[in-house]
Formats: sequence, structure tokens, C-alpha cells
Amino acid sequence: MNKKHLQSEQTKRGILLAAGQLFREKGYSATSIEDIVAVTGKSKGNIYYHFGSKEALFLYLLEDWETEWRSSWLEKEPLLSTFSEKIDGLFQTMANDMYHPLTNVMDEFLSKEWNNTKIQASVTNYVEGHIAFIRDIIEIAMLDGEIAIDDSKSLATILETMIQGLGLMASRTNDKEMKVLYRKAAQVFLQGVLNPKPYLSWYYNQTK
Repeated sequence: MNKKHLQSEQTKRGILLAAGQLFREKGYSATSIEDIVAVTGKSKGNIYYHFGSKEALFLYLLEDWETEWRSSWLEKEPLLSTFSEKIDGLFQTMANDMYHPLTNVMDEFLSKEWNNTKIQASVTNYVEGHIAFIRDIIEIAMLDGEIAIDDSKSLATILETMIQGLGLMASRTNDKEMKVLYRKAAQVFLQGVLNPKPYLSWYYNQTK
């Protein structure tokens, strides 16, 4: 990476960090490009050069969040030896994501910008990426004999739908209740797909 490119990336990262703080403090709609200019000291043209629009800038923040989440999962996954542990760990990781500082701002962003086809395409790519990620976990479990051979894409889609639905509920339910619901959802899914004996052993250990 040459010096000019490095400086450009540093500028871009600085804008992202400052904008992220503003979005968390003021919300998405109340934060303007002018606010970001004031905090960063960068010109409006410079910000548009790097991101194109406020909407695109916020999408970069969401992509960073996704990268951070996947990195955290990759560290955790090797410690989870069975399919049951992985699914339970996945749901618990998503439950912890309720506390991410961008969670509420993301809801506001999607509500305001949903008519934007680029936003819809970005969300579609995100969901499809998650389904593919879950599908890999499911297919490994099928190969290992932990669950019966089935349509892995359908199972992954069902699981992703459960996770997304719980995420929508999180803003309307107290934290303690949501943690219980995430754990229960993992158990319900596992009960439907696992071979009986491995599932009962795992469930017994979780409820002791």
C-alpha cells in the first residue's frame, strides 16, 4: 500500500469513527453531513469523495459491524465442538448483539431509507450471506451425522428468519426476557432437526 493510499484509508477510517459516534448520539435522521464536517474538519467534498452519500457512509458502518461480528464468531467457533453447541452459541452471540451501539440506529436507518433500492440490495446481500454462513454449519452437521440429510438452504433460511425475528422483538422487550427467548429459540430449532439421543443429552445439560 503506497503512502497516498494509506493516507486515504486513514482519512476514511477517521470519518467513519466520527460519523459513528454522531449517529449513536443523535440518531440517523438528525445527523447531517454538515455535522460530520464540523466534527472531522474534513470538507463536504472530501466526505462525498470517500462515501458518496450519508446513506452509503452508514452502510459502511454496518459492514464494519458485520466484519467485527464474523471475526468474533471465528474466534468462538473452534471452542464449540457439536452442532448443538454451535447453534446455541450462535443464538447467544446474536442475543449479545442487542447491546451493540448501532442496533437502534440501524432500525431507524432501515425504516427511513427502505425505499432506496441500493439499501434493499445491501440488506438482501447481508441476509443471503448469513444464510450461506448458517448453511455451511448445517451441512457439516449433516456430514457428521448429527442431523438427518435435508434441504440445508431451507433449514438455514428458517434459522435466519428466527434470528431476524428475534432481533425485531428485541427493541420491544426487556433484555432479560429476550435472553430467555433466544435460548428457547435455539432449543426449539434443535429439537426439530437433531437426532433424538444427541439432542436430549444436550438439552439435559442446558437445563440442569
